[in-house]
Amino acid sequence: MITLYHHPFCPHSRFVRLVLGEMGIEPRLVEERAWDRRREFLLIAPEGATPVMIDDHAPSLSGAGVISEYLDETRGLDLGERRLMPDDPRARAETRRLTHWFNVKFFNEASQWLVREKINKRFMSSAQGGGGPDMDAVRAARANLRYHLRYIGYLISARNWLAGDRLTYADLAAAAHLSCIDYLGDAQWDENETAKTWYARMKSRPSFRPLLAERLPGMTPSVAYADLDF
Repeated sequence: MITLYHHPFCPHSRFVRLVLGEMGIEPRLVEERAWDRRREFLLIAPEGATPVMIDDHAPSLSGAGVISEYLDETRGLDLGERRLMPDDPRARAETRRLTHWFNVKFFNEASQWLVREKINKRFMSSAQGGGGPDMDAVRAARANLRYHLRYIGYLISARNWLAGDRLTYADLAAAAHLSCIDYLGDAQWDENETAKTWYARMKSRPSFRPLLAERLPGMTPSVAYADLDF
């Protein structure tokens, strides 16, 4: 039995949930607000960040990259053509490059700031850095998002999926981060039809249904969030 410590609007947690969904694994979900620095959570996750996964009685695994690599190494071969990491070394390198792009670069430049300023700070105390959103940070993140949407459009214009001919971790990472932004209504879908079409394909996958059902107390999602034909 897999247990996943996550936050519903942590992009990295959403990435791991999508990976598990594509593998047909339904984890036990434990919601964790990392900013509370709960002692019991820190004992299993010294980094103090989500996601953290426990697979049966194995040691806890922290971080989206570590978890996804572990899942590929322990379950990937059983998936056959549905494996999320290609067999070819060059294709694997491209998948890792783009997964890192979205989990690190995209996160640092866009999704981190939008989620923190518009979601997390609503639930933080003043001592934890809570309060109203820093609109300068929000505007900068929105500007950076345009660049990333153009890059997604560029990739998809020449490929079936982001890293090549098949669905990989790269698609799941990008879609996980965008799903949080889409909830907030900050994705400029009208500016890149190619990226929008790709994301509509991602939203239509069964693994995405639990994410589209998530709701944040006191904040309704954008009109397009759960609409598969947005």
